[in-house]
Amino acid sequence: MPDDAAPMTIDATGLGAVAHEPGVSKPDPILVVDNMRRAFGGIVAVDVDHLEIQRGVITGLIGPNGAGKTTFFNLLTGFDAPDTGHTTFNGASIDGVSPHVLARKGMVRTFQLTKSLTKLSVIDNMKLGAQRQRGENFFRALAVPMWRSQDREIEERADALLKRFKLDHMRDEYAGTLSGGQRKLLEMARALMSQPEIIMLDEPMAGVNPALTQSLLGHVKDLRDEGISVVFVEHDMDVVRDISDWVVVMAEGAIIAEGPHSTITSNQNVIDAYLGTHHDAPLDLSEEDQRIAEDEAIVAEEIDEDIDIVHEIDEQKRHHHE
Repeated sequence: MPDDAAPMTIDATGLGAVAHEPGVSKPDPILVVDNMRRAFGGIVAVDVDHLEIQRGVITGLIGPNGAGKTTFFNLLTGFDAPDTGHTTFNGASIDGVSPHVLARKGMVRTFQLTKSLTKLSVIDNMKLGAQRQRGENFFRALAVPMWRSQDREIEERADALLKRFKLDHMRDEYAGTLSGGQRKLLEMARALMSQPEIIMLDEPMAGVNPALTQSLLGHVKDLRDEGISVVFVEHDMDVVRDISDWVVVMAEGAIIAEGPHSTITSNQNVIDAYLGTHHDAPLDLSEEDQRIAEDEAIVAEEIDEDIDIVHEIDEQKRHHHE
């Protein structure tokens, strides 16, 4: 990766003095989660004691399949309700707040499977993302002069974002004609129409061809440079290394590790979560002795089998000569 593609230094994020441990306090958290739990029947999908998301940085949320990342994402963004737990955004409780109200407060999200309205034009998709439009009221909609100037301003802002995301040439095309990567760009651009403080990206690179991946990565880093906090779920560790300033690791619904990417990759809890506990070493000397004894027994058994085969061949040869 080129140097200018690297995330900010840990000191620049304000996290330089923060311990690399689960649930650690941050100097300026924008989002704080306490005692959040969600179970489906007897299966606990999310069990997070405490998590703080630092303002103005890119936080990656990773973990093996089934770790609870998507469920946790849905809980944070109001698309599901926890069994227990408390969440604050900018210091105010957002417990039970619906997604559209969260968007007005400054928290928006994208989806792994894009949610563009395929039968509307690209520009109309963009305009839908703007908040508090006067023309959305039925009676005000009948009085065109009341909303015409605002609509013009919204359209100008949408055109500027389309140009920034290199989608301006598709402005008047149906959103359904866009490629998968272009739809990802459209969804991210539309999210910015609400002028959010934090944007939650669910696997933003999933299904995107390599030609557009670097473009998307650049746009995510631009969001941080504009002061927008970013939280994203991602499986591609090259992407996580490239753009994340801080990484949170989930396994079996819980937070098991936090820190910059460089510390996460060497964290034994993370290695165990992805590859299995002590996948490459015995737990203690007694287990090592037991494994050696088992291996020796297997080798001895195989040697005995080989000897028996040799004896059988020799016996057959002897009978043949007789």
